[in-house]
Amino acid sequence: MTHPLAVARLGEWADPEAVFLACFAELADAFWLDAGPDAATGWSWMGAGAPEADETAVRDVVCAPGRARAHAPGRFHGGWIGWLGYEDAAARADAPTATPDTGIPQQLWLRVDRFVAFDHETREAWVFAPAAELDEVVRAVTDGGRHPVPPLRATPDHARVVPRHEPDEYAALIERCRAAIREGDAYQLCLTTRFEVEGDVDPVAAHRRLRSRTAAHHGGIVRSGGVALVSASPELFLEVEGGVVRTHPIKGTRPRGADAATDAALAAELVASEKERAENVMIVDLMRNDLSRVCDDGTVAVDRLFAVESYPAVHQLVSTVSGVLREGETVGGILDATFPAGSMTGAPKLSAMTILHDLEAAPRGVFAGCFGWVGDDGALDLAMVIRSIVVHPGGAYVGAGGGITWRSDAAAEVAEVGVKARGPLAAVGASLPSGW
Repeated sequence: MTHPLAVARLGEWADPEAVFLACFAELADAFWLDAGPDAATGWSWMGAGAPEADETAVRDVVCAPGRARAHAPGRFHGGWIGWLGYEDAAARADAPTATPDTGIPQQLWLRVDRFVAFDHETREAWVFAPAAELDEVVRAVTDGGRHPVPPLRATPDHARVVPRHEPDEYAALIERCRAAIREGDAYQLCLTTRFEVEGDVDPVAAHRRLRSRTAAHHGGIVRSGGVALVSASPELFLEVEGGVVRTHPIKGTRPRGADAATDAALAAELVASEKERAENVMIVDLMRNDLSRVCDDGTVAVDRLFAVESYPAVHQLVSTVSGVLREGETVGGILDATFPAGSMTGAPKLSAMTILHDLEAAPRGVFAGCFGWVGDDGALDLAMVIRSIVVHPGGAYVGAGGGITWRSDAAAEVAEVGVKARGPLAAVGASLPSGW
């Protein structure tokens, strides 16, 4: 059992980017869960830790209500920061899986030993650290926050990008998805692809560029062991607080318009689309079923349906499903019931994963997984790994995809993949290959 970290309020607000660059950016095992450069609500957390050696430590945490630490700010008071990849989760669900990428862990958790919590609404910040080190960390964070943020270096020369599929190959896979749907083997399939970036990538610089161009409420960087996840994810997958679990599936995307009138028309088109609404409902029903496996009978409900959320690059159609967790439910139990997320598989889930395994014929890796924090008190906040860059020695990759239904148009689906991949690729100095 670990000892709770001591906490102290900073005397002044500090720019999170300045603090990260001064205090954590050079550390081998570091993280920054980032609400965005201009966030006026929400929280950001950044700090450092050590890789968790016990593979069951996070899964065994009990998500009991009423265990939140009294008199501590925010929701995260200590625990783990990290990610879970797609293949391990699919295998737990008894789906066939591709061989995972070598050198990139499917599960990575940092046991946090010090961090800074930023409340963007009140513009207050707190330092958490072992009691014996608290004063020293407070001084370092205070000094770091006063440093000017260095300008972003110019984007590097365009890196070579190797697509997993050419656009016509992806379009052919879409038609095979539609054939499976016509045969009744699935209602919806989330077909994905990957863009491999060759050459060394600086994950900190990539995150700074990504957040400046396509900020999102669940952005971030997690780095350890020579690999890193850089994300501008707009999809909150799972949150647990006070014994209640919520999921926020996204299905439906439109690009932002060049002017206000075009932008509003695209948002209106999204919410009115029969195809997008049907796709969203299918995943909402799937997530209701998943949550019913870990929630008290009669408590699972749809809190919102077809809400449009707008980000710098896209409009998204988002819904929310919640339920009251059964007593004694663990993080592992919740993940086994819900992960991989229905928004990244399709429905029915096991049939969808089986079909997609045959069609994609390659690993998704960290993409289509989830990342975020799990608290010692059983609270958690995990986002989907989408709009993200996975950095490894000698390169990086960007995954992207979209939900396919019987009404899908192949050309529109190919274009949607390009919309989703363009921002992360640009953050590492790469462009979409021709046709995408």
